[in-house]
Amino acid sequence: MASYNKFNHWVENVNEKIVNVQTDALKIMLVNSPAPVSTNAVKADLTEISSGNGYTAGGSAVTVTTSAESSGTYTLAANQVVFTASGGTIGPFRYAVLYDDTPTSPADPLIGWWDYGSSITLADGETFTVTFGGASPGNIYTMA
Repeated sequence: MASYNKFNHWVENVNEKIVNVQTDALKIMLVNSPAPVSTNAVKADLTEISSGNGYTAGGSAVTVTTSAESSGTYTLAANQVVFTASGGTIGPFRYAVLYDDTPTSPADPLIGWWDYGSSITLADGETFTVTFGGASPGNIYTMA
């Protein structure tokens, strides 16, 4: 299972009220190269794979199921996101990148990414599932 990695600017964006993960439109996009690094800040810092064959530019929506604090720990959880190749291949891609599609300044701030270890190409009819924390719904992250 791929591990969650956060982008450094995410901490600032949360604390300066640039994002609201409970109400904003969160998305997962697929990236192959170059690899995301913690100092990337916005979607434009990365190179998304080409759209087509079931993959839409900008990626797919994330459905948040939990956005709450309990005993001083905040948890963000969401349903899995499924990509299905249709009419041809999707990819190659290696990284699933979570970003906030709502803010305009900065536009599309990055939240975090998952590295799947090697490039993946989906053949026509195949699916790829981004599962958060190994469950659906699953925890994207906790903050204490």
